[in-house]
Amino acid sequence: MMDLCPVPDEAIIENRTFDEIAIGESVCTTHTLTREDIELFAVVSGDVDPAHLDPAYAETDLFHRIVAHGMWGGALISALLGTQLPGPGTIYLSQELKFLGPVGIGDSITVRITVREKKPETKRIVLDCQAVNQAGGTVITGTAEVQAPTEKIRRHRVELPDVRLMRHQRFRDLLTAAAGRAAVPMAVVHPCDATSLAAAAEVAELGFVVPILVGPAGKIRAVAEQCGIDISRYRLVDAPHSHAAAARAVELVHAGEAALVMKGSLHTDELMHEVVSPETGLRTERRISHVYVMDVPSYPRPLLITDAAVNIAPTLEVKRDIVQNAIDLAHVMGVERPKVAILCAVETVNPAMNATIEAAALCKMADRGQITGGVVDGPLAFDNAVSPKAARDKGIVSPVAGQADILVVPDLEAGNMLAKQLSFLAGADAAGVVVGASVPIILTSRADSERTRVASCAVAVLMAQAKQAAPAVAIAS
Repeated sequence: MMDLCPVPDEAIIENRTFDEIAIGESVCTTHTLTREDIELFAVVSGDVDPAHLDPAYAETDLFHRIVAHGMWGGALISALLGTQLPGPGTIYLSQELKFLGPVGIGDSITVRITVREKKPETKRIVLDCQAVNQAGGTVITGTAEVQAPTEKIRRHRVELPDVRLMRHQRFRDLLTAAAGRAAVPMAVVHPCDATSLAAAAEVAELGFVVPILVGPAGKIRAVAEQCGIDISRYRLVDAPHSHAAAARAVELVHAGEAALVMKGSLHTDELMHEVVSPETGLRTERRISHVYVMDVPSYPRPLLITDAAVNIAPTLEVKRDIVQNAIDLAHVMGVERPKVAILCAVETVNPAMNATIEAAALCKMADRGQITGGVVDGPLAFDNAVSPKAARDKGIVSPVAGQADILVVPDLEAGNMLAKQLSFLAGADAAGVVVGASVPIILTSRADSERTRVASCAVAVLMAQAKQAAPAVAIAS
């Protein structure tokens, strides 16, 4: 028997024609199953059976663990037929398989195909197929019939694209943390379009908020009817227009009837005008700022970026509050001692670059207890703030470099560009919340996905719940 199991030249794919192939000829391949293999197969096939993807469900299923899709092993057989025996030019005609055992994550599967029969009149070949695990147990047997090529083909192997699975597990973790507790009343300001009203309904369905719809009652009901959204379960507070709705929402907070505020279909400036009003607003002794909570698939932890939406050109004093607000939010998210990188264009103090001087001053303020609860370092450039390799290459010794939890930007323009670059070029999701007021404020956007809107609400709910549980350490303390 001719055995072609040694690894072929990876740069070349060469077939074996019908005339070259001998009965008993065999090839094989070995592959160790990973979770990524299962997820990629699910993405391509659409088969999201929880037995393959949900560890909690799989524990209760027949095999008590995650197992591969049966046809994942079939795909390995197909790969051998198409690339080695017979190889390029093969036409797959039929396949019969029996699945004798499960294949789990970490199992090393050797797939072998062996020529059983040649049919000269049709140039067809029948092959025995077998897959064996690392313990020698047979998991798949079967036969395949193919139309073998009659002409020699030798080609350079096509280079496959890099594939990266983009998971947004961190946002799911936020939802899990927010769920299962008492629902928080949320004033939704002027939800007079389909997007904002649907967003309120979406988060209400998850059970961790109770929406209070504030705005023109007739217009809200009309939008609900047009979009098929049932708002009969929600409290509706009538206000004649968007300005009045913002003011009324702030009044609900002062009255203790709302624990957070969500922007609807009004301009952000309208809402924030009422929030920051010295007489009637929601200001505290802390400067109000905005924090993006980024779920970047390629980064190993949640990444907070601040301030990219409220303070245009913050002074050193304002930056102190911006840093403290972000640290307090990180605590609510379960980061006990967040690492804070003060971003600049360079990682050294340069008297000609005021941002680097302020970065150094913020670090000293942290040393003296004017900023608490986190580890602050800067100036740091973006690369050495998030990349351990970049930090090592530049010889930076820092408890923050390469592993930042919070990125503090020099100004709003830099923060806005950074957040949007991560979203549009790195596939990141960006939830966001305004902090430093007496309650969290959610600034939604028409461009937000459902996942992002829900995650923004989850962050705000965690903050509101933390304030209710321990007011002495709340954001407004």
